[in-house]
Amino acid sequence: MLMPTRVKYRKSQRGRLKGCTKRGAFIAFGEYGLQALESHWITARQIEATRVTLMRFLKKGGKVWIRIFPDKPVSKKPAETRMGKGKGNPEFWVAVVKPGRILFEIEGVTADVAKEAMILAGHKLPIATRFVQRDHF
Repeated sequence: MLMPTRVKYRKSQRGRLKGCTKRGAFIAFGEYGLQALESHWITARQIEATRVTLMRFLKKGGKVWIRIFPDKPVSKKPAETRMGKGKGNPEFWVAVVKPGRILFEIEGVTADVAKEAMILAGHKLPIATRFVQRDHF
């Protein structure tokens, strides 16, 4: 699963999910992309499940880019623990996704195959997504 090799601080604050994405809103590598329409934390397990779905559907037909990375640690305290005694230990990693962010990109397949693959991939994610194509001028 995806996670950073090392981080400056073990635990982080929650932050906010307001507003649209500041970067990563355009297709940069492939021809087709999957764009987020909502704000959410996407876990490393969800990213991996989506990647596996894309690779299985495309077989050896195309190239896939993952444009998000889970670099935020989420900590939890054990169940039935009293309040206090500090913050819990990091349990899993998430990527903060805001509306407009391109999550995955595909190249090397036809538009209808790419669209079907991205629809299947979108079912693995907890947010609404849409299929986008690169603009050719």
